[in-house]
Amino acid sequence: MQITWQNTAEPVSMKRFLTTHGISMRLIKEIKHGSGEFVVNGDARTGEITVATGDTAGIILPAEAADETVASSDQPIDVLYEDANWLVVNKPAGLTSVPGPSNQTDTLVNRVKGHLVREGAENLKSHLITRLDRDTSGLVLIAKHRVAQGMLTVEPTAHTLRKTYLAWVSGEVTPAKGTIKAPIGRPTESPRREVMDTGQKAITKYWVEQTFGDQVTEVKLGLVTGRTHQIRVHLTHLGHPLLGDQLYGGDQQLIKRQALHASTLTFKDPFSGERREFEAPLPADLQALVQTLTAMTNA
Repeated sequence: MQITWQNTAEPVSMKRFLTTHGISMRLIKEIKHGSGEFVVNGDARTGEITVATGDTAGIILPAEAADETVASSDQPIDVLYEDANWLVVNKPAGLTSVPGPSNQTDTLVNRVKGHLVREGAENLKSHLITRLDRDTSGLVLIAKHRVAQGMLTVEPTAHTLRKTYLAWVSGEVTPAKGTIKAPIGRPTESPRREVMDTGQKAITKYWVEQTFGDQVTEVKLGLVTGRTHQIRVHLTHLGHPLLGDQLYGGDQQLIKRQALHASTLTFKDPFSGERREFEAPLPADLQALVQTLTAMTNA
């Protein structure tokens, strides 16, 4: 795997050139110790390297082999975008993101491995940048190699990653927009989390999209932090649990899974410099929910 950029600025050291493009010092040290090569204008270089104006420089790394402990699933994935570095998929509700005690063979990670194997990808180890709970639908961003993962999880590039969610909750949410700042912790061994003084810092922004009488509100949400179950916990804390969310006491009369959908995702691609923007349409069960709520409101 070769990754290069052209130097359009003044001459600079290879180390500075690479870190400017988001390559970590840890990876640079690994290459110096033999796990790859530095390259300038197609030639491998060692020692003190200067990247001149106009040079094309970067790194060469061995391909990432598949993790043999992860089973390969032949089940399909809904690919919204794919290039040499990124994979954006629309995850259905009911599919776990990563293998765990209850499912080792058919999670999103297993399906992505099967997809990469089928297409003969150079790198066969996926790196999930974003994750969703099993019963949350919507967009998941996956890095197709460790360099992409590293570049999108360090500042300033990490700050460009934005996600919004749509949720349907019990009751009428007021005010129409706000910021929820409430620390989240895990008081017991149960999967359930709660707002608690000793919890981790958690911040969620929300905007009311529409109301269905005083019974249900559709809200758009953005995460400032990324705690487990953050949206579900914060909305429950406000007294407005997600419809269908059994774990947090949501009303299950209209839908049997939490009514939460990761609808948009944007980030600045550190390889091309382009702004990537994606939107996942509502799945059938949430479309049906909106239709039912609309009909009930207009009745």
